[in-house]
Amino acid sequence: MKISKQSRRDAKALFNVCRVDGVLDESRVRQTVTAVIAGKPRGYVATLSHFQRLVKLDLDRRSARVENAVETSPALAQAINEQLTRRYGPGLNVTFWVNPALIGGLRIKVGSDVVDGSVAARLAALENSF
Repeated sequence: MKISKQSRRDAKALFNVCRVDGVLDESRVRQTVTAVIAGKPRGYVATLSHFQRLVKLDLDRRSARVENAVETSPALAQAINEQLTRRYGPGLNVTFWVNPALIGGLRIKVGSDVVDGSVAARLAALENSF
């Protein structure tokens, strides 16, 4: 579906209204969507479609996945949380996963940013260099 410039502007305005201190507020998103569906303004389907895209991108940007070869200790988890919050801002949802295929080290993915300090990645880079 082609989305008009006006629908994009409207969706961005709705998205900005749903943010509180730079973090998306889920209750405001629900209220906004309900109000738009009830009002049914012109082009509301395209506006909601683009609004959904903006919300999804923000959720991806605010979620971090930390993979470790072994169970992450609470002290290390706290340090990683602090560093990620310092770098990416408040409201970050951090999840920790155990991935034995990494052999050692960490792989951190926040939105589209990936920091791979795992032994498996270093071995793969070494293999590609030959």
